[in-house]
Amino acid sequence: MASNKKYWKSVEELNEDSTIVKALRENEFVTEIPTDEFLGNKEALESSSTTRRDFLKYVGFTTAAATLAACEGPVIKSIPYVVQPDEIVPGIANYYASTMADGFDFANILVKTREGRPIKIERNDLAVNGGSVNARVHASVLSLYDKNRLTGPMLDGAEVTWPEFDTAVAQKMNEMTGKDIVLLTQTFASPSTSKLISEFTAKYPNIRHVVYDTVSCSGALDAFQNKYGTRALPDYDFSKADVIVSVGADFLGDWQGGSYSKGYAQGRVPKNGKMSRHIQFEANLTLTGAKADKRVPATPSQQLEILKALTGGSASGLPENIADAVNKAKAQLQKAGSKALLVTSLPDTASQTMALNFNANSEAMDANKPLLTRQASNTEVMNVVNGVISGSVKGLITVGVDPIYSLPNSKEFTEGYKKLEMTLAFAMKQDATASLAKMVAATPHYLESWGDAQIKKGTYSLAQPTIRPLFNTRQFQDSVLQWTGNTQKYYDYIKENWTASMLAGGSWNQALHDGFIASDVEMTMEEVKPTAEGTGMMEEGTSNGALSAFMQEGGYDLTLYTSTGLGDGQQANNPWLQELPDPITRTAWDNFLTVSAADAEALDLENIHVSNGALNGSYVNVKVGNTVVENVPVIIQPGQAKGSVGLALGYGNTAPGIQKEMQTGVNAYALYQNFSDIQKVSIEKVGGMHEFASVQLQSTMAGRSEDIIKETTLEIFNTKDSRFWNSVPVTDYDHSPISVRDKKADIWSPFDETVGPHFNLSIDLNACTGCGACVIACHAENNVPVVGKEEVRKFRDMHWLRIDRYYSAGESFKEEIETLENLPAFDTYKVVEVPAYENPQVAFQPVMCQHCNHAPCETVCPVAATSHGRQGQNQMAYNRCVGTRYCANNCPYKVRRFNWFLYNENDEFDYNMNNDLGRMVLNPDVVVRSRGVMEKCSMCIQMTQKTILDAKRDGRAIKDGEFHTACSSACETGAMVFGDVNDKESEVAKMKEDKRMYHLLENVGTKPNVFYHAMIKNTTEA
Repeated sequence: MASNKKYWKSVEELNEDSTIVKALRENEFVTEIPTDEFLGNKEALESSSTTRRDFLKYVGFTTAAATLAACEGPVIKSIPYVVQPDEIVPGIANYYASTMADGFDFANILVKTREGRPIKIERNDLAVNGGSVNARVHASVLSLYDKNRLTGPMLDGAEVTWPEFDTAVAQKMNEMTGKDIVLLTQTFASPSTSKLISEFTAKYPNIRHVVYDTVSCSGALDAFQNKYGTRALPDYDFSKADVIVSVGADFLGDWQGGSYSKGYAQGRVPKNGKMSRHIQFEANLTLTGAKADKRVPATPSQQLEILKALTGGSASGLPENIADAVNKAKAQLQKAGSKALLVTSLPDTASQTMALNFNANSEAMDANKPLLTRQASNTEVMNVVNGVISGSVKGLITVGVDPIYSLPNSKEFTEGYKKLEMTLAFAMKQDATASLAKMVAATPHYLESWGDAQIKKGTYSLAQPTIRPLFNTRQFQDSVLQWTGNTQKYYDYIKENWTASMLAGGSWNQALHDGFIASDVEMTMEEVKPTAEGTGMMEEGTSNGALSAFMQEGGYDLTLYTSTGLGDGQQANNPWLQELPDPITRTAWDNFLTVSAADAEALDLENIHVSNGALNGSYVNVKVGNTVVENVPVIIQPGQAKGSVGLALGYGNTAPGIQKEMQTGVNAYALYQNFSDIQKVSIEKVGGMHEFASVQLQSTMAGRSEDIIKETTLEIFNTKDSRFWNSVPVTDYDHSPISVRDKKADIWSPFDETVGPHFNLSIDLNACTGCGACVIACHAENNVPVVGKEEVRKFRDMHWLRIDRYYSAGESFKEEIETLENLPAFDTYKVVEVPAYENPQVAFQPVMCQHCNHAPCETVCPVAATSHGRQGQNQMAYNRCVGTRYCANNCPYKVRRFNWFLYNENDEFDYNMNNDLGRMVLNPDVVVRSRGVMEKCSMCIQMTQKTILDAKRDGRAIKDGEFHTACSSACETGAMVFGDVNDKESEVAKMKEDKRMYHLLENVGTKPNVFYHAMIKNTTEA
């Protein structure tokens, strides 16, 4: 039944006559490879000394450049320890608990180090309320080795020593006595830093502390503070909600700091025939909307009316389809009672108060132990901005923020900033603010620093350095201690603070080991004056009045958001994040304006695929008031609400400290007027076409569409036999059909899989949110190279793991099946595809090497470079591979990657592998592949072998849960489970027997060791 549904990745696939799609299905490499330029040159061949191995290169590479590749890896000289540190054993990884708290992302983590080098970030499973270890947190280890970091303090652009810097600061502080100085910082959520800043402002009364969140949550903070007396954000446990209704809130993304994916996934996996019901009203197609049971496109102008209707008002003024959906959602919320949850992203205090009042009795909302990861007040920040522009503020100290880049009125602010008597920037790189500051204090990366944080009330976290500072840097807190006359180091200050309060007699060493403690000790945090409910803030920027004005103006509704990769833009220099494809558009190295098909047609905007499948798009100018952002590329996005557009923040940073290759996209902060993420904009088409690095048409699995995604409804799941919705493909045997899983269908000589472990990986499509954390974790663990925008555009990205995004038609699965079953003889699939373009169903599917027991790649390799391991892994011997690419051609899953170039120590690929500092992140357990070889997922064999060897050394059996891959350990939602299926009590063995289990393209007969769980949608209406 599931195979009746048609899935598509790009609108280009809806064109039945598309030569581009046909070429991508039939040819691995669409562009003609000029073999004659080399192989046709008789003189060149005769003059060469050709060995058998070289001959195989010539035959296999089919390109002149690749034939000249050397297969040997780079030789690096090593220097042994003269005196080996006691805690470091060569070849053995050390793990340290720490905390990331950069003002936007907060997470309890484990840091994996090798020979003193942090090389990977893991989740700290001990910390139950430890934030979200998302793709950015995993990638943050690479930001430690950014070659563009500041190497020491600077005065007026010249490098100085710290004593010289301290003297200059002290002198300036004395000169500024009595003048208004603002200390503008990120949200630290740190009790020790808060105490320290209080001591600092007590010594210098003319300094006032103001918190600035680059992406504001001020409306939600004001609402919570007005209602509960604490400036914080409510925490939600989505696993406790039976009905979830979201009005614009992308809670699987970065809404209010994220960290809700795990609880959401727990409620979305059908257990005992039950799962939560999720309804999403939104303008942009988001991760959250993609996972919803019912998604209703609605512009921000309509969302306020939707929220009012859900909380007691009427839906009469809304379009008929939206009003109907609102009334049904309202009935389901009422029926669910205390197990109902309503969330919204509308930025005004009144809207957030509506949601808080509705959730007051919800079991899913925790108001007693809220989140403390956002603290800023728009009113206070705007007062500072206006003070700098007017000149009433005389000095500005910035810590962890870059206002010259991120403020909406940056131009006016910059002119005022240049006139300030004192400008001091604490910065890790020469960002836009630091490049103009008279005094710049170089700060360390968080992995080089001590710190603490209170992510959620009732828990306290510690951050510890996992490497000595790479440069001549100093923490902001150590500078403040110095300037207040305190001779302590910040480590001693934290320890003293914790010992006197949070530990309450507990062990400091144990807290440091675990990375956090649970404690109800109340710490005094700086209080922000509450804002009266509904009152104006920043020129009415977050008030209900502003939304009314917003709704009355003409133009398009713009929703600004933060992307999964770059977030607020702090890690713009991180190539792992730049190359991470956006989960919805599958586009990397860019931000873009998402536009609906109807609006694109009205504005004469287009997306076209060129002959090799690469995507191009029109340019537009986007205008808010007198502010214009020019040459914004356009992507026509299925599911975008008509009359609305979307654009990601965090791109377009052209500061000197941002590497040229990373200065991607346009700066959307210019449109972030009054710190509101919804704006009224006018759009004007301009000339030219933008070249995107989009992989949405890549890896088409040779055009196969059957048995890729299997899904059904909860009703069918509960009432029908699995053969109806999860049928096993059959083949012919003796003129009668038999299951492909039947031994009679097997023409291979079977492997003995019973001795030792046999590894399988389970992937639950219900739990996978497409977040991309697994992709970055795979990058870090397996030394996957970054290839850059031009190569990605040619479909040459090297990701071992991709997350395919599929669209399909129909408001509901049942509706589409009925439409297709009653299709007239001469009608086509377009009957269901056209509405799908307006509001598609979405499915995410992680795909890596399937480690087939009947692997088609193994049978065609002429040099036996790829072979089958006893534990079920399909293995690669890189030094045997001569790059014939036969294996890639024969792989039905298109998961093998070919090294077209040497990505290591190559100036053409100026990313982390091209400099000594960046290469410090490389995992020594995994070889760096040379040019001209195939590479792919190894099922992290280095990790499984270490687990086996550790157990052998200890003389014990391996427990279930000890085996991991990089992707499975990174997955917060539990969508990926890895283990030994020979252990019949293991979780993965039980999941293999689940009735939702199926194999990808099972009819091909490859017998993969990766299996999937069919997707279930709860389509039950009120």
